[in-house]
Amino acid sequence: MAQGKAKPTPKTKAQHAPQSVFEQAVGFVLKDRIEGGYANDARDPGGETNFGISKRAHPGVNIRELTRDGAIAIYKADYWDKVGCDDLPPRIAVALFDAAVNQGPGIAVKLLQKALGVTADGIVGPLTVAAAERADEGELVVQFLGWRLRRYAFTANASTYMRGWANRVLYLQRWLTSEFRGA
Repeated sequence: MAQGKAKPTPKTKAQHAPQSVFEQAVGFVLKDRIEGGYANDARDPGGETNFGISKRAHPGVNIRELTRDGAIAIYKADYWDKVGCDDLPPRIAVALFDAAVNQGPGIAVKLLQKALGVTADGIVGPLTVAAAERADEGELVVQFLGWRLRRYAFTANASTYMRGWANRVLYLQRWLTSEFRGA
């Protein structure tokens, strides 16, 4: 056998650069059973929606023509960054991001603050961040998801969407405990 340079082995999925917490979070949200493709359900107050981006929340966006990359850019700026996910423990950040996407950034932050036992002012500031850092991450996720379910139950269109919303929260809990790789 001749000595020489070894051929590089092709990268397998496990050898790829690790994904950031945001990349993992947006990957979860963009799963088909969470925020799939284009929909225009007359019963949905968000109206026309694509990749979970609604016309109501983003009236200047051509929803039908929105690409996955375009949706990811919106998710980063208008949801992840807006609610301060980079300042929070990873599992809390993902759970907050998913709530911001589905329930709105202001509601999501207030529900997290209720779970933390801090003033629910809708702003992820130093007190909210400090409380999240002190909390047991797994227990806080459970408490936060419980607040999300309670909020869904009292939403006007719960009779139409409750099963799907509850499934979303359960899928998120399962994903956070079995597939999420953290920071």
